[in-house]
Amino acid sequence: MALLVLDHLALACGTLEQGAAVLRETLGVELPASGKHPVMGTHNLLTGMGPEMYFEAIAIDPEAPPVGRPRWFNLDAFSGPPRLTNWILRTEDMEAALEVLPAGFGTPISLERGPFKWRMAVPESGVLPWGGWAPAIIEWQGAAHPTQSLPDSGLRLASLTLHHPEAEDIAQVLGPLMAADTALFMPDDAPKLVAVFDGLDGVRRLS
Repeated sequence: MALLVLDHLALACGTLEQGAAVLRETLGVELPASGKHPVMGTHNLLTGMGPEMYFEAIAIDPEAPPVGRPRWFNLDAFSGPPRLTNWILRTEDMEAALEVLPAGFGTPISLERGPFKWRMAVPESGVLPWGGWAPAIIEWQGAAHPTQSLPDSGLRLASLTLHHPEAEDIAQVLGPLMAADTALFMPDDAPKLVAVFDGLDGVRRLS
């Protein structure tokens, strides 16, 4: 069994309204569920993508008080239009995952919202390795997972590709820890994530 499994994708946004508009136009979906992360001063919108995966739009919550630390996903430095910036891998053993991953993936913090409890490894700087393009690592506590209550958007992830100058090195580190079809790694001067989806009305692409 793979140590790391793709759990969800995250679209960073200046505002959730901007993110919702981009996803409506680009993927043809709505994100009906919403929530807040008081520890990080962020909020999000969610939609399901089948029984084990979901999609998230995330932004700084303008109503949140200062959190006294850098926010996750390097959102403090985010600017520009909404874009796909993060992929989140699920593990059943956070300590084992962090032990085999390079330094810089962060320290686990515990969070909960409603029936959901989880731990997320968050770097002190808010910036994940490889310039922020490494996956975030999450461990769900207990049996509850967002996909159990989220409406199914009909989207199914066909492929996820990380374009990066260090793509070959990243593939050597992450490849043995994931299922073979989790992600592709493409050498490129300009880092970016590209997701291709099978939707209800055809193929959709988001980066």
